[in-house]
Amino acid sequence: MKMLQLGITFIILLEQVSGEGQWCYSSQNPACGPDHWKDISHNCGGDHQSPINIEKAKVKRDSDLGNITFNGYDHAPSAEWKLMNDGHSVLLSLSGDISISGAGLPNTYKALQFHFHWGSPTKDGSEHTVDSKQFPLELHIVHMNAKYSTVTEAKKDPQGLAVLGILIMVGEADNPSYSPLVSAMKNISLEGDYVLMTPTFPLESLLPAHGKLSRYYRYQGSLTTPDCSQAVIWTVFEEPVTISRNQHRILTDTAHFSSQGETPVKMWENYRPPQPLKGRQVLASKDATVSCSPGLCAPVLTLCMISLAARILLN
Repeated sequence: MKMLQLGITFIILLEQVSGEGQWCYSSQNPACGPDHWKDISHNCGGDHQSPINIEKAKVKRDSDLGNITFNGYDHAPSAEWKLMNDGHSVLLSLSGDISISGAGLPNTYKALQFHFHWGSPTKDGSEHTVDSKQFPLELHIVHMNAKYSTVTEAKKDPQGLAVLGILIMVGEADNPSYSPLVSAMKNISLEGDYVLMTPTFPLESLLPAHGKLSRYYRYQGSLTTPDCSQAVIWTVFEEPVTISRNQHRILTDTAHFSSQGETPVKMWENYRPPQPLKGRQVLASKDATVSCSPGLCAPVLTLCMISLAARILLN
């Protein structure tokens, strides 16, 4: 039964497995880390790669990017969820009628799974950065365009997948919504380990506060692991979620990578560095923060001051 379940998970979650050769993170072995992924899959050297650094001074406001419609996010489904160590991350396969739509998405997108990227107990490790700031962790919730029945089909379409990126900070108090995941982590230390969880929390509890969900950045990108298919509409929320130092320690210091020798290697720094934009435009939702760099703001501020002074003199 366990092998059957693992096989099903492998088919559904192809975005985590390239099937094109061995890959790893540099913390495991620099010889098969992100700098060499393009040698395994040509997609990883493409022009629309993820993650990226989001520069608030360069994003473009899009007033059409409004509220996302979350379906099934507000209640825990009756079916079990499966949390497993896939050798590269900690991944939870989702079941039930959970989807997103609206907010510029061309169709409804069904939720498949979520997984984490992190640094170590002492180093930040989000994949996306904001104004070059890296966060301790990042949660990715992966969705597939409802018109496709398999991830293999969806990966052929630039709009085949939609991923929500949630940045995670570290504070003092435990985040109760993350407690079930943190507790289950202790049972999935090695690759292939998994636990079946009875969902006790709605998926929305892992997201930023409800009033902050309309603040996000949108761009066209890729999966952040081989085969790096350029088939992802990315939505990265501006507002981070906060977990406690103890929760952070357990999440980042429990799992181990795929074994490449006799001694398991701690799953640290399982993130891909930001990739070049190469001409892409990052969009800001109607409520997201858009700032300007000092070089751009200064001339505008000077003109405003001159205009104000002229008005005072004329009066």
